[in-house]
Amino acid sequence: MAAIAHINRIGTALPEQEAHASFIAWAEARITDRRVATLFKRMASRSGIEQRWTVLDPGPGGDGAALAGAFYADPDLPSTAARMHVYAEEAPRLALRAIEALGPIEGITHLVVASCTGFIAPGIDQIIARELGLDPGVERTLVGFMGCYAAVSALRVAHHLVRSEPAARVLVVTVELCTLHLQPDTEIEPILAMLLFGDGAAAALVTADPTGFALEKPFAVAVPDSRELIRWTIGDKGFAMHLSGAVPARISQALADPDVIARIGDTGAVDCWAVHAGGRTVLDAVEQGFGLDEHALDASRTILRTCGNMSSATLMFVLKDLLASDKAAGDGFAIAFGPGLAAEGFRFRRAA
Repeated sequence: MAAIAHINRIGTALPEQEAHASFIAWAEARITDRRVATLFKRMASRSGIEQRWTVLDPGPGGDGAALAGAFYADPDLPSTAARMHVYAEEAPRLALRAIEALGPIEGITHLVVASCTGFIAPGIDQIIARELGLDPGVERTLVGFMGCYAAVSALRVAHHLVRSEPAARVLVVTVELCTLHLQPDTEIEPILAMLLFGDGAAAALVTADPTGFALEKPFAVAVPDSRELIRWTIGDKGFAMHLSGAVPARISQALADPDVIARIGDTGAVDCWAVHAGGRTVLDAVEQGFGLDEHALDASRTILRTCGNMSSATLMFVLKDLLASDKAAGDGFAIAFGPGLAAEGFRFRRAA
């Protein structure tokens, strides 16, 4: 019988600077149409987000208005090169804080890192391995540019590693610096997309030790005719997120599609839900699509409220809260959405 992979522990880290209010002020200053500005304020108040966090320096005033600080002071906004310079410095630092929060990690045999908000070579996986003093022969995998469902992809790699090598001790890390990629848009749709995202990092220890959550039945499904709904384009001024307002409705429709249901399996007996907190309307769509009660996604809504959407790190934050909760005692279902449009996820259950 194959070994069963377990998420034994999860550690998380947020930057020190809170950025949600300062982003709203930054965005409002870019909107010249009064009616659009009124719409933006209304949508921001209904976003379900109260806090988001950024690695960016708050500027000379030190008043916490990070997005109004020096980095975005130039109306032309920073180049991609300038943004990658910050990523190279700050992403490893934040990832290492999440690993420290994870606790003891002796005997790591494999390192799996997911990140879509920056590039550097030697890679962030190599930097983390070096800073942790891991064995030079540690096997590394970098899951890059997959977006919000990359935590599922990284945990799936760990799942298969442990099943094939029962003695494996896999360190899974997700780190995203989404606030490095504000764009010079003045239209409402891209500004609302930028309203969602914050920075964060998470780390998980995955082994065959029967503690935490057992990982089971990973799945992936691409939604037909949806590739234009979520796009992540590299430009001269950072990475531009194209997030269509049609995404929630398309998710809700997909979750009722017999072909999708056949791939993800029956959810009637699910007791515990870990849904990527992609936004309030995304969570509403999942709630509607699966016919859930109003409290089923409380863990996801809490992370959205206190952290925003941290891309691949978000689902790990939700799983961490569920691990600490006595409510997550039965069969669990994790799912995240991202470019494709695609949905990826897995089943989980608390170890006996």
